[in-house]
Amino acid sequence: MSTLGELQVGDRARVVGYAEESNGGGSYRRKLLSMGLTPGVEIGISRVAPMGDPVEIRVRGFSLSLRKAEAAALNVEKL
Repeated sequence: MSTLGELQVGDRARVVGYAEESNGGGSYRRKLLSMGLTPGVEIGISRVAPMGDPVEIRVRGFSLSLRKAEAAALNVEKL
């Protein structure tokens, strides 16, 4: 298991959960859920900005940009 922030352009993954609250993930959990990043959903990395922030992903048929901290709070399983 890794975080979304560790993936490269072109990688595909499945959401498996969120970072522990003690690691800063708790504050992002509700926001990620409201954006459709629920456990089990498949995502693809479309683009990463030159400095690594933001990361553009493809989820449920639309594009979504996440900041580094948000991407680090999302635990994924690479497909």
